[in-house]
Amino acid sequence: MFNVGDRVVYPMYGAGIIEGIEERVIDGKSLTYYVLNISVGNLKIMVSRDKAEKGGLRDICPADEVRNIVSGARPIEMSDNWNLRYKKNMETLKTGDLFKIMEVFKTLILRERNKSLSSVEKKLMGTAKQIILSEIILSQNIDKPCAEELLMNGIAVSL
Repeated sequence: MFNVGDRVVYPMYGAGIIEGIEERVIDGKSLTYYVLNISVGNLKIMVSRDKAEKGGLRDICPADEVRNIVSGARPIEMSDNWNLRYKKNMETLKTGDLFKIMEVFKTLILRERNKSLSSVEKKLMGTAKQIILSEIILSQNIDKPCAEELLMNGIAVSL
């Protein structure tokens, strides 16, 4: 169970703060929802408390762990077939696992440097970056430009 003010990550959207807990009646049934404010993109999301755990809602990683993940994750081997890469990378993003998302992000950056990415993969890389930045921002208590600097320094160290 989470409380108002908790910093959490919701897969595919990124990190945010629980701004409220609301009761809604849907189809005659009363349901409880977490109201999340996602730090990057100023997005508000309502997540059913009953489905939060199954949906991957989790606490943000501690600050030192985030720094270790940003600098420690390494690019991974991927198929030469962009369609297979995309499918596997999308599945990885849906896990909400920061380390795995960082691996995908670094792999796509490296691939972009050596070969071109399809427009779909470029969009996926952007999504991965936003998810990572949102968790950096909340874990480190910094603004987006500082988070981008931390991210790019971590990439430079490991590529």
